Amino acid sequence: MSERKVLNKYYPPDFDPSKIPKLKLPKDRQYVVRLMAPFNMRCKTCGEYIYKGKKFNARKETVQNELYLGLPIFRFYIKCTRCLAEITFKTDPENTDYAMEHGATRNFQAEKLIEEEEKRFQKEREEEELNNPMKVLENRTKDSKMEMEVLENLQELKELNQRQANVDFEAMLEVYKETEEEIRRRQEEEDEQEMRAMMEEANRKRMLVDSDSDEEGSEVKPKHTIKAKATDILVKNDHVQNKKQRGEKLEGGSLKVNSRQLLSVLVTRKQEVAQPDKSKQDNTKTDDEKIALKVTETQNYKLALPSKGTIPESYTKNVTSNLPGSSGLSSLMQLGAYSDSEESD
Repeated sequence: MSERKVLNKYYPPDFDPSKIPKLKLPKDRQYVVRLMAPFNMRCKTCGEYIYKGKKFNARKETVQNELYLGLPIFRFYIKCTRCLAEITFKTDPENTDYAMEHGATRNFQAEKLIEEEEKRFQKEREEEELNNPMKVLENRTKDSKMEMEVLENLQELKELNQRQANVDFEAMLEVYKETEEEIRRRQEEEDEQEMRAMMEEANRKRMLVDSDSDEEGSEVKPKHTIKAKATDILVKNDHVQNKKQRGEKLEGGSLKVNSRQLLSVLVTRKQEVAQPDKSKQDNTKTDDEKIALKVTETQNYKLALPSKGTIPESYTKNVTSNLPGSSGLSSLMQLGAYSDSEESD
């Protein structure tokens, strides 16, 4: 991508810089520059204050016949913001500052003059001390005398303040005693609170130990007091004997048991649930649904029966004869009922 601001220029092959005419500009020509006020000033015409840092569009020119170590000095022209009077100031490279010329007065000029005077006096003193050792001794004695005078004046001021001050020593002692009493009382209260806390903690631990011992005793006692009833053993024995007798009778085949009684022993009955009227359901069901329902009922009865070889053939006939709706059994139901008989084997 090419540059937006091109800095290079095109020079044709036949370019000759000596043919370019030179402009003859005056040495005291002026340029328009943008600058800020270098110090606080006040206009002499209207008294307007111009603070340091205010921006101006100024005219700049080079001062003729004035140089400092080969450095040129520049002059700036600005206008007052209120009365548009012209104000000029120029650079001061010797003091690294700006010097006011006319149109306004510089604020805080007295402070600057005092600082400059002190610097000048210090510089002259150093130059004298370098060439005259007796001057050094005199300056030291003068400095020591000045320090002694300053200390004496300070001590006099302190004594004067102490004389004028009225101090009540008895009131100071009373305040001190009150503070000491307050500190002692607070310490006693803190000690009492700590003692109470320690006593409460000890009592709490003792109560916990006592409660644990009571709980252990209460858990042990019921183990010794629980006793089994004598009738429980008889009931268990009767139940076991009945089971044995029932098994022997089934194996021998000497007793014919009704199918419903045997099924009640083998199958656990579920809780009775209110069922809808079967007559209404039979009317709504189709013939295929009725056949499938009967087949599932016969399979449930077969699953409830004991294993093969333990019940005689007469038992299976009695069971099938007592099935619900056995008078009108179809061939599928009869085949399912006699599928586990000895003849099929």
